[in-house]
Amino acid sequence: MSVVPQLKLTPEEFLSGERIAEAKSEYLNGEVYAMAGASEPHNLIVGNVIREFGNRLKGRRCRIYPSDMRLQVSETGLFTYPDVMVVCDTPVFNDDKVDTLLNPNIIIEVLSPTTEANDRGWKWAHYRQLESLVEYILIPQEAYRIEQFVRQQDGAWVFREYQGLSEALTVYSPNCEIALADIYYLVELGQTRQ
Repeated sequence: MSVVPQLKLTPEEFLSGERIAEAKSEYLNGEVYAMAGASEPHNLIVGNVIREFGNRLKGRRCRIYPSDMRLQVSETGLFTYPDVMVVCDTPVFNDDKVDTLLNPNIIIEVLSPTTEANDRGWKWAHYRQLESLVEYILIPQEAYRIEQFVRQQDGAWVFREYQGLSEALTVYSPNCEIALADIYYLVELGQTRQ
């Protein structure tokens, strides 16, 4: 029995197709992976995060990008769409199309059953290679809890966990605090998720 070779795309071929595609896909090592939609709790959390960061960072020249902004991890070749990215430096893009960011300072992923293992595992391994990345924040849909990794001056990552609606997330790269009650506003635990 012969095996049909899989067609591998170059990063340029992927970007060319992705820019005209109706649905988003991720890319790594020549392979393209379709992305699924998200549940209501996921979308509420993302919207709340964007609003709360926007309110706190107004006037600081920080940019907040939702999941339609593509990220390229140049060091590893990954192209993906994090739920939220924040850049407080001058944003750097991979070309003049200005649709693929190279230098986020903060990446935020909202965890769902279909993405949690990836966000905690292989994606986090790729994200850590970004020299610009200072904070990685994970927000689960099933509990009022936030996990945060902050890069130290020596390059080590320090973990902090926040639990309960009375806590506030301390964001270090642009110094601010956001209450978990604001991040989880209108999110009812136990809803059907994707």
